[in-house]
Amino acid sequence: MALQAGPCEPWPFEPCCSVEGRDQADVDRWRMVATQILWALSGRRWGPSCPVTVRPCRRSCVEQLLPAGYGLYGTVAGRWIPYLGADGLWRNASVCGCASSCSCTQLCEVRLDAPVHDVVEVRVDGVVVPPEAYRVDSPALLVRTDGGCWPDCQDMTADCDAEGTFCVTYRVGLPLDAAAIAAVSALTCHLLQGCGGTGGSCGCKANPNITRLQRQGVDMEFADPTLLYADGRTGIREVDLWLMAVNPDRLSRPSRVLSPDHRPARRTIWP
Repeated sequence: MALQAGPCEPWPFEPCCSVEGRDQADVDRWRMVATQILWALSGRRWGPSCPVTVRPCRRSCVEQLLPAGYGLYGTVAGRWIPYLGADGLWRNASVCGCASSCSCTQLCEVRLDAPVHDVVEVRVDGVVVPPEAYRVDSPALLVRTDGGCWPDCQDMTADCDAEGTFCVTYRVGLPLDAAAIAAVSALTCHLLQGCGGTGGSCGCKANPNITRLQRQGVDMEFADPTLLYADGRTGIREVDLWLMAVNPDRLSRPSRVLSPDHRPARRTIWP
């Protein structure tokens, strides 16, 4: 699943300007515009994304226990699956339960794409699993906590409401803090002042070509907005302070680590 799934709803808005008398649809529109701009400029990592549904395939116990590069051939249901440990001793890989490096008991989990913002719904065999039956461990491990376990495999040709399926619907994105809400509120007000139909010299109606103004003996110099935009900044103090704090290197997208041991969850994108 692509981590760059954008937001479907605007971020929380705490008006720093008066919105009385404005059409609510117009306010909501510029809230969404401000949200999309800050989501992109902050590296596409913040705020809840649109919900996505994936179909995970749980990593088998044998794969967790065997050392890297060790291959199994034929069936893995036998009683004796030897492997050579890092200490040079032969051991038997258990296929009955998975004990992680931090747990002495079986831990049933699947890995999702990080960072998980929240889980909307989990379905197994078409039935919704109660939220109290699982949790999310950082950064993106969906852990079963009710004594059950996630399916090892599923029927990928069936819909999520059918038997023999396993579907997880969730949203990605880092949680928004007070600084993020202040930034999106400031940008929304800035856009409303210039683009909300009431005129003014701010927002999208500002002339980006003026960098120097001389009138009646008074000289005024303005920062070149094209340089600010090229640097990933907006010229608004509250907005740029937040962007510099959360994305100082001006990343355009989240960094990712590719691992040959991680099998990504399947996601249907059409129809």
